[in-house]
Amino acid sequence: MVYNFGSALLRAKGDTKRPMYYLMFSGIVNVILNLFFVIVFKLDVAGVALATVISQCISAFLVVRCLTKETEEFRLELKKLAIDQPILYRIIKIGVPAGLQGIVFSLSNVVIQSAINSFGSTVIAGNSAALNIEGFVYTSMNGFSQGTLTFVSQNLGAAKHNRIKRSVLISLGCVFVIGIVLGFAIAFFGYSLLGIYTSSLDVIAVGIKRLWIIGITYALCGMMDVCANALRGMGKSMQPMIITLLGACGIRLLWLATIFRIPKFHSPEIIYISYPVSWGITLGALLIAFIVVAKKESN
Repeated sequence: MVYNFGSALLRAKGDTKRPMYYLMFSGIVNVILNLFFVIVFKLDVAGVALATVISQCISAFLVVRCLTKETEEFRLELKKLAIDQPILYRIIKIGVPAGLQGIVFSLSNVVIQSAINSFGSTVIAGNSAALNIEGFVYTSMNGFSQGTLTFVSQNLGAAKHNRIKRSVLISLGCVFVIGIVLGFAIAFFGYSLLGIYTSSLDVIAVGIKRLWIIGITYALCGMMDVCANALRGMGKSMQPMIITLLGACGIRLLWLATIFRIPKFHSPEIIYISYPVSWGITLGALLIAFIVVAKKESN
């Protein structure tokens, strides 16, 4: 939490390099300590956990130290830490809906995972391996969606509404290109990538099916996140929460309760198709919401 909050402050002023350097350094320390605690001290799972905690403390310390060396508005003076009620209210107003959205998202994923688990260990393994590979695509797109939030909020404060629209369009374009290129890449090279996780051809075959359905349409997810963060950057957190929960979560759960229950459609592939369908519908709704809010702000 300390690292994430501190890095968010640095990114808010356009400094994205130092948070990355701190995270890279702590990640390297994590790997080294993992090997040291597990191989040398034979601590097994406890050693891995201890290495993780130490590396997180290092990243938190580095970002806090950085903030204490800053100047003017961004300088952190620990002795002056206090609660500013108006600012706290604004943070809660934006943060709580986003947090609730994450909770409901996790709960809906539990339901979806339960449906996946009903097909046995081979499907579970293939689905998990493909999901890990998709994570690299999502992380690449997520950087732009987080950047959108920063750019939109900065330009809203400066009353430069034309730059808000421009930054959102550029972010959508970047995410679309990255999502399409990396999405098709993981699908084309799926056998080699999945082979890192397993040698079972059956498991790989399951993972390939997921990559060809979700991987090549992952750009829709990234574009959806860009629009949601654009709204949050304009101080609107309830709208993206409601739209995302009804669209991304609601549609998938409804899909499982209706289409998935039809015998001829009872397959993992049908579950996978619910993802791009829900992303597309939610993206359309978020785009409309952003256009409406942006028009009101510019008037």
